[in-house]
Amino acid sequence: QVQLVESGGGLVQAGGSLKLSCAASGIIVSINPMSWYRQAPGKQREWVATISPGGTTNYATSVEGRFTISRDNAKNTVFLQMNSLKPEDTAVYYCARVRIGTKNYWGQGTQVTVSS
Repeated sequence: QVQLVESGGGLVQAGGSLKLSCAASGIIVSINPMSWYRQAPGKQREWVATISPGGTTNYATSVEGRFTISRDNAKNTVFLQMNSLKPEDTAVYYCARVRIGTKNYWGQGTQVTVSS
């Protein structure tokens, strides 16, 4: 059974930082493409960042240069370091294993609120 459990969300002022964690079980993060998505109130879920099995990272234009996705293979955990946060980053953030042709897995989400 695959489980992805996010943590680290909270309330932060604009310009501040947060680090999200995604603890995985049932899958090995180092051999899977792991991603972060987010969904703001009244908006569709949007992709934020992905780390490939080879370690290549990709980011949405809106977060590039401010967010960093990484993983700790020993802890089977994926991270999202978020710096220079803006009110428009406010959303529920989801960890996911999304891969074409296979079943996708999602965490339950963690709320990030950025106050102006």
